[in-house]
Parts: sequence; C-alpha cells; structure tokens
Amino acid sequence: MDLMHRNTVGDGLRRAARQFRDRSALVFGDRDWSFNALDRAANRLARHFADSGVRPGDRIAAYGRNSDAYFITWLACVRGGFVHVPVNYALTGEELSYIVNQSGSCLVVAGAALADNLAGIDVASMRLEDVIPIALNPDAPAFVEPELDDNSLGQIVYTSGTTAAPKGAMMTHRAMMSQYYSVIPSMNFTEYDRALAALPLYHTAQTHAFTMPQLLVGARTILIEAPLPELVLRLIEQERITSFFAPPTVWISLLRHPDFATRDLSSLEKVYYGASIMPVPVLHELRQRLPNARPYNCYGQTEIAPLATMLRPEEHDARPASCGRPCLNVETRVVDLDMNDVPPGTHGEIVHRSPHLLVGYWDKPKETAEAFAGGWFHSGDVGYFDADGYLYIVDRIRDVINTGGVLVASREVEEVLFTHPAVSEVAVVGLPDEKWIEAVTAFVVLRPDHTVDEAGLLALARQHLAPYKLPKKVVFVDNLPRNTAGKLLKRELRKQYG
Repeated sequence: MDLMHRNTVGDGLRRAARQFRDRSALVFGDRDWSFNALDRAANRLARHFADSGVRPGDRIAAYGRNSDAYFITWLACVRGGFVHVPVNYALTGEELSYIVNQSGSCLVVAGAALADNLAGIDVASMRLEDVIPIALNPDAPAFVEPELDDNSLGQIVYTSGTTAAPKGAMMTHRAMMSQYYSVIPSMNFTEYDRALAALPLYHTAQTHAFTMPQLLVGARTILIEAPLPELVLRLIEQERITSFFAPPTVWISLLRHPDFATRDLSSLEKVYYGASIMPVPVLHELRQRLPNARPYNCYGQTEIAPLATMLRPEEHDARPASCGRPCLNVETRVVDLDMNDVPPGTHGEIVHRSPHLLVGYWDKPKETAEAFAGGWFHSGDVGYFDADGYLYIVDRIRDVINTGGVLVASREVEEVLFTHPAVSEVAVVGLPDEKWIEAVTAFVVLRPDHTVDEAGLLALARQHLAPYKLPKKVVFVDNLPRNTAGKLLKRELRKQYG
C-alpha cells in the first residue's frame, strides 16, 4: 500500500484535522464538533464497525435524517474502507428493501424513528442514536487503517429510479476527491465560510458539493434536519451565515415566507442553487431581494459526484438562464444520436468525461455500458452551447413532451407561466392523450392572496409561445410533489393525473 501517495477521503479528513485542529467544524443542536473531534470520532466508529465484523469493501447502509451521527457514520466508512450506501429516509417497504438487498449491505445504521421500517429486512442493524456515545468514548482502542487506495470504492449512491429500478452509482475515493478539488475553487469556498447545511445528507449535492469540501478547507457548518423556512431564515440571521445552498423549490419557499422580509439576511455572501432548473423569474427575484449575495448556479447529477458545470456570479447578468461552463475536472459536449458535436444553439444530449464520474452501476453491466456508450457518460439531459461555450439546459430527455408529433420543452412553457404575478410554482408535463399523444398540461400553485384562472394564464402564454406549445389544460393545486431533497417529482404528477 503506497501511503505516501494515497489520497482517500479519510486522508483528506485527517489533513483538515491536523491543519484546523480545535476550531469548530460541525454544529448540530447543542453539539459542536471540532476538526480534531470529528477525526477521532471517525476512528472510533470505524473501530466499532470492524470489531462488529464489518470488513473493508463491505457495504453499510445509512438510513436516517440529517444529524451529526449520520455525518460521522459517513466519515467512519471512508476512514475504515467500508462502502457507504446512503438511503433516502422517505423510502419504506419494497423500495427500502431493494436498495439494502441489491447493494448487499451487511449492516444498516438507522434512526430510531425509522427502525420499524426495517421489519422483514434480514440485515443486521444498529441505531444512529448509538453512534454519538461510541464517537465520544475516550477509552476506545486505536484504529489501524486497512489497505485501500484512491480507486477503492467509497460510496454507492442510488439514483431516483424515475424510469426503472434505482441504479447504484459506484463512486471511488478518487472520484470524490477530484470532485472536491473542482468544487472548492468553483464555489469560492474558504476557511472563513459559515455554512448552513439544510438539505438531506443522503443526497450527493449537500454532502459532496458543499459539506465535505467546506470541511476540507476549514469552514464551519451548521447542520439542521430539514430546510424549514422559518428555521433557515432564523439561523441565517442568528449565526450570521455566509453560505447557503438550496434547490429552486426551497428558495421559492423562503422567498414566499413572511420572515424573509423581516430577518436580517445581510450576512449572506454566497447563495447557491441547483439540483433542478431555476426559473429565471425566481432567480431575478432572489437577486433583487438579496442584492449583496453572489449567486452560483450548480449543474450536475448523482453520477458525476455531482458537479459538472458552474455559472459564476459575474456571469449571471449576461446569461441568467445558463448553467455556465464545465468546472475544473470536467469535459462536456452536446451531441447528436451519432455522438457528433452539434453546432452552437442546436439541441442535443449532454455528455461528460471526468475523474468525478462513477465507475459503473453496482451489479448492472448492461446499464453501465449504455451510460458510457461512445466513451462518454450520457447525462440524459437535453441542452445546447452558445457561441461562447456556455451551457443551457433545455429539459430532461424524459420530460420533453411529444405533442402531436412535435417536441416541446416543458421548461420553456414553465418560464412563461412563472412571469405571471399570481404564480408561485408551476410544473409542466405531458399527459397521455388520444389526439395529441401527449397533452401539454400545467400544474400551478398560486401565491397567497392572488388569483388567476386558466383563461388568464393561457392569454399570457399566447403572447410568448407558438400555438402547439400552449397548455391544453391548467390544473391548480395546493402544492407540487417533491422528494426530501426538494426536487420536483414530475413522475408523480404523471402517475396521479395520467
């Protein structure tokens, strides 16, 4: 084992601990962990796993809400050579069982409130709540690190499974560390950042695009269980938060909350958005109401760990609808069906090459081969480059609507409807239709104390869209379905209304 040149995630944690020592690294509730304390906690829990019979390369499923215990479980896995399998805490029944069994996990570390969901799953388990006593035990024996290297598997992250069973993206230590080295300069992370982590840690965006790289540079993170608007806004003011990431749905909930206008949010220096497409009207509102905060648009997906491109603050005025250019360790193309580059302004599929990328899908060679066809990773997103090399996302391939044999990008319709002052949220999908193949259908959430009817929205749409792009129907709803990471679930709208 070449320890001199090794660069695992666990090595990164140890370097941070030696550099920043007893400075505050992570706060959860009334517990404030220094860098040294997190490093020791990772060692103690890794020793506990090893003493329990878990061996390097074995999979450990983590099933719980955000907590310091959840994060320390992750750190112990990468320190001990175990493969961390994050599980969406909203999953139950067959969905939960599938991930635990398909990954071959030998242990599930689960929150006490979720323990009953493990009934019928024949895998050893322990409580997340028991992690903290182990992590704080000063008498724990020293942990001898196993033989692993940069190419060792560190995590299996399951995709959302929108069109088939979820696939486990295999991420090596090399991929994750390469991602951190791309993220740090792209996001302008520094040791002086005071970050708020509110999105689920089971999701790659919060863990790998924010919390881990911020930890490695010495930033302080306040971790909370969920992005409740009143809590987020209070903590930004109270803790003088400088850095915060959220998907568009969470930013919309913050903008619509009455506390947004009354809390002192002036400490925010960097606001990050991603995980799904940000409507341009919402971005304009966010920038107007937080004029001193610099916006960053982060685009990527689970399989690239997850950052692929970045639109930096100074680039927003000229190109607010763009997701920027490839970040440090990423090559990106837009191609046709024969893998030829398409001209600027022409739609095609976005493909990537990067050391960030997964090495394959766990136990799914066919899906792996399809994803890497032609020697590039196929994102499943439709987009285009402009003449200056800035990328624009048109839609997910599965979200493009085939209406009467003509393709319509759902985002284009959403952007228009968002400009109406009564509209708070909107999602456009194609629903099965005997005449049109798929009927363009808009689901709209109205702002409090505002009204508009279908005719009013269609009149607005006619001013900006060709007739074939107009919604065939507008459905007013109280809220839109989203997962625990705040991502809009259009498949649920298709399932419920299709």
